[in-house]
Amino acid sequence: QVQLAESGGGLVQAGDSLRLSCKFSGYNFMNYAMGWFRRPPGKEREFVAAIDWRGHSTIVGDSGTGRFTVFRENFKNVLYLQMNSLKPEDTAVYYCGAKLSTRWQDIVQAEADYWGQGTQVTVSS
Repeated sequence: QVQLAESGGGLVQAGDSLRLSCKFSGYNFMNYAMGWFRRPPGKEREFVAAIDWRGHSTIVGDSGTGRFTVFRENFKNVLYLQMNSLKPEDTAVYYCGAKLSTRWQDIVQAEADYWGQGTQVTVSS
């Protein structure tokens, strides 16, 4: 059974940076494409970023383009989301997801196989 544990959320001011981490355990991390998603208050979950199994191919959604970077350290079994120039509209619970696939496209187009419990990010203006 795969387990995902997010960390790194918190309360920050607009313009600050934050790095989220997602620790993967249970199976072979390198068999999974990984993604970040978020649920803003009162809204549906939305895509943030995704990465392929090797970390060579990534995609960032429109909300984070130019500000967010997704990367992974396979030797540590950890996924990261570096968020810069944070805005109040980035306030959300951030979740990492794992998809049994080598391609990030599969976690963007279909439901993740596993989810973490989420970490709260609050950006004040």
